[in-house]
Amino acid sequence: MAEQAPGVRIDGLTVVYKTPAGELPAVRDVTLTLEPGTITGIVGESGSGKSTLALSLLNAVQPPGRIAAGSVEIDGLGDVTGFAGEELRKARGRHIGYVFQAAQNSLNPLKTVGKQLLDLGRSHGVEDLRGLVREAKELLGRMGLDGARVLDSHQHELSGGMRQRVGIMLALVLNAHLVVLDEPTTALDMITQANILKIVREVHAERGLTTLVITHDIGVVAEVADRLVVMYGGRLVEQGPTREVLGSPTHPYTKGLIRAIPRLVGDIAEAQALPGRPPTLATVPKEGCVFRERCALRMDVCDTVDPQAVAHGSRVVACHAVTVKEHA
Repeated sequence: MAEQAPGVRIDGLTVVYKTPAGELPAVRDVTLTLEPGTITGIVGESGSGKSTLALSLLNAVQPPGRIAAGSVEIDGLGDVTGFAGEELRKARGRHIGYVFQAAQNSLNPLKTVGKQLLDLGRSHGVEDLRGLVREAKELLGRMGLDGARVLDSHQHELSGGMRQRVGIMLALVLNAHLVVLDEPTTALDMITQANILKIVREVHAERGLTTLVITHDIGVVAEVADRLVVMYGGRLVEQGPTREVLGSPTHPYTKGLIRAIPRLVGDIAEAQALPGRPPTLATVPKEGCVFRERCALRMDVCDTVDPQAVAHGSRVVACHAVTVKEHA
């Protein structure tokens, strides 16, 4: 019987980093469910906490960062925030596949891809290493690559798009059913980007995965995700079905992100950059709304009261102005 795609329930997750100014939150009180068998996309500007949130699924936040509060429950595993040592190592790869932001950084420049694949298999106790190589060649072939040639290559002999596909293969080859793709199309040309997204969709459907895609590119999410989650300053500000959020955004930050995208037709000047800059760890407000400095709908309450995430139909939105409008 095929394994079921796992569901993931993140509850009240807070991740802090130690700085000269004390411990500051990179992710604050995040609650999010990844439904089994779906693709969820998380978008936001650089520094919004997307990758830190994704690393929490592996319990892989590195010092000086730490998970300070909350839980990450994964079906078939339990709360991974309490995992350590061998238990954690076995969960990574076997249950959770992770494609890192810069694929070349996760490859050893001194070893061929094939040697790294065998190392991965041995470290997870795979007995049929020939079968593992066959599976890897088949996956690479599905992604339009010559599997034998790629396994005999070092990372510098592969293009950026090829390395990205190798990263996807390594994340899937141990049959993980929860897969995290961190910026899967960064620095790739448009045709390679389209191919990678097509592969993500196909492999997700064929293998019955639960997939999380982290990106700053709304176009990537529009292409692949069932559900869209918008992050800003370490908080989730809006989430809902992708088409609904993109078709009628509710949170002022989501609206600003979509307005900033140039259109293929019409006046290119209609694209408007968001005013101001996203906050850093040191400048995220300790109280009140994290987006208020850049928000046209700012009210007095935004300065002191953190907006709660409130359900509005199929959406969940954290915004005082939206809540006031809803009850007006």
